[in-house]
Amino acid sequence: MNRQRNKKKGFTLVETIVSIGVFLVISTAAYQAYVSLFTLINQNQYKILALNLANEQFEIIRNLSYVDVGIPGGIPNGKIPHIQNLTRGGVPFTVTTTIRNIDLPFDGQIGSSTKNDLSPADNKGVEVEVTCSTCKNFTSISLTTNVAPKNLETASTNGALLIKVFDANGIVVPDASVHIVNTNVTPNIVIDDVTDVDGLLQVVDAPPGANTYQITVTKSGYSTDRTYTPGASGNTTPTKPHATVIIQQLTQISFSIDKLSTLAFSSVTPECVVVPSIDFSLNGLKNIGTGISKYSQNLITNGSGIYSNPAMEWDSYTVTGIDGTYDIIGINPLNSISLGPNTTQNVSLIVVPKNAKSLLITVKDAVTQLPVTNAVVHVTYSSSYNQTQTTGRGSINQTDWSGGGGQVAYTDLSKYFVDDENIDTSSPTGELKLRNVFGSYNPSGTMESSTIDTGSESNFYNLVWNPTDQPVISGTNSVRFQFATNATTTATTTWTYKGPDGTSATYYTSANSPLSTAHNGDRYARYKIYLSSVSTTTTPNISDVSFTVTSSCTPPGQVVFSGLPTATYHIEVSKSGYVTSIADVSVSSAWLEKEIILSP
Repeated sequence: MNRQRNKKKGFTLVETIVSIGVFLVISTAAYQAYVSLFTLINQNQYKILALNLANEQFEIIRNLSYVDVGIPGGIPNGKIPHIQNLTRGGVPFTVTTTIRNIDLPFDGQIGSSTKNDLSPADNKGVEVEVTCSTCKNFTSISLTTNVAPKNLETASTNGALLIKVFDANGIVVPDASVHIVNTNVTPNIVIDDVTDVDGLLQVVDAPPGANTYQITVTKSGYSTDRTYTPGASGNTTPTKPHATVIIQQLTQISFSIDKLSTLAFSSVTPECVVVPSIDFSLNGLKNIGTGISKYSQNLITNGSGIYSNPAMEWDSYTVTGIDGTYDIIGINPLNSISLGPNTTQNVSLIVVPKNAKSLLITVKDAVTQLPVTNAVVHVTYSSSYNQTQTTGRGSINQTDWSGGGGQVAYTDLSKYFVDDENIDTSSPTGELKLRNVFGSYNPSGTMESSTIDTGSESNFYNLVWNPTDQPVISGTNSVRFQFATNATTTATTTWTYKGPDGTSATYYTSANSPLSTAHNGDRYARYKIYLSSVSTTTTPNISDVSFTVTSSCTPPGQVVFSGLPTATYHIEVSKSGYVTSIADVSVSSAWLEKEIILSP
């Protein structure tokens, strides 16, 4: 009995799971095969419907008279719509028909130097393309044919247009979209066609007309080139007027387009701090008329100090400062900014608060056109203005300490870090001197600046202070400085103040001293002032402190002179190994850039 019961046992759980798994694998494979089969059937069905639709269009054309084979408003003009949305078998298709006159070589060709064909419209070429945007994995169907007239050709009273399209390197651009409009004939001519593999589009048997063919050429992801109306307001003499077609003659016109590029601007201070909402103008070198730039726009950086345009045409662009609050004291890379096709160019606009009129001087090498750093720029105006700066160096300065101590980072330009309470910072405002206590000046005092951020790893050049001369009675070296730098912001106790030999044992005692190279490569800086006097009735004083520096936000080959009155200024630029350049420039606007070329 027990053996009989054992024989009647069912499947175990493991056997059941394995069986289900095998079934699922087989079922899934069968389903995928089923889906693939129907997908293939659908694709073939779409293709058959599209081919039938294309042949249907050809049958319509075959039953038309030759004169009606054309596009309404096109050349040739006719009765076939350029674009049709048609449904067959419940599937929506788009049918695009293109018809062109063809100039065959058997009887010569228009414009030929050996045999000019005065009646170039020999045949008509018909191309029918069928697309389906809703059909999965559908490849468009394109069929072509030629249509010939039954009778011999007669002398043409029309002409022809040959449109050539090149890119920035002179390479032909196939499949460029060409839009042609002529509203001076009835019916109006409207042609939308594309260039062939040689970048050419020939429009044969076009009605004659002077400056009547408006042509626009572009391509997806490319720039646009076009013709312009002669005598139009704002551009009376365009460099590329609307095309003219002459009876029995060929008019050739070329267009240049290429892939679009990105031009991105950032507005920052010399310390790389973002400055939002800076207005500037941008003008391209390409002209569409006498003195009329193809691109000319007034732009503004956003709240993050950024302006970016991903649809810019390749060209050379010039930046001009027009902001009412800030002046552009540097542009990196320099004007003019070269933008190639299919590239991204980042541009830094270095700005500072506006100070009357500003003159930006850019120094370039005559051979390479690259910026020249460490060129000495001397600017004078009669006997009232005499200033010298060195290109490629920024300057950070402080002229007021009346805000008091306690400030770690140099954000408030009137404050500092700490003093020993023997320094007077506000009598008068804008000067540092020893504190006067009951009619006598303290014998000595010190003050440390706040931490100055140069914006990036930097090279430090000169430490400068004013006035350069101190009272003799106060004693020798009554003003001394030390300088400290760090690669990163750290606690104040880590600042090591150094002198010209790179150690803490020496001091800067000359009002224009080269800084030790030990500081190069650091980002953050502080200065420390030591004032002393051997006389209780005299004190040295400091009105301003500055140091020159090169950081990633210091434009190469440029210096700016600000706070200028309207006048004509004399400029002298020199550098070892170059011929000194001399120029005069009239400053009357709020912002002006002068380019100086140095020859080796």
